[in-house]
Amino acid sequence: MGRITGSYPDDLDLLIEGAVEAGVFGGKSDALREFVREYFEDHENERIAAAVALYERERITLGDAARLAAVDRWTMRDILREHGVELRLGLVDEEDAAYEAETATELEFDDEPADNETSDSQ
Repeated sequence: MGRITGSYPDDLDLLIEGAVEAGVFGGKSDALREFVREYFEDHENERIAAAVALYERERITLGDAARLAAVDRWTMRDILREHGVELRLGLVDEEDAAYEAETATELEFDDEPADNETSDSQ
């Protein structure tokens, strides 16, 4: 888990402190996590922009970008292309390789023709 330090206006600090004292949140960290989570849930474009920026700067993999943007990998590839971001090919690490292997096992291939296809051709 990451750690963020920063400052914000006194009134906001008081509101957060009051919400903690009222039992709305367990602590200031809980409040801030909830605010950020809700923000990105409500702002899809900003969530996607963040994922694109991190991928472009090679901070995350395609799979991570897709997860952060809340889309599948194929959609994320399209989004990156739309933003003019060059796709990095190949596996980054063992975790990325494991994800790719797991995804591949979930694919279904139907190499045999359906019964109606064989009967139609006869």
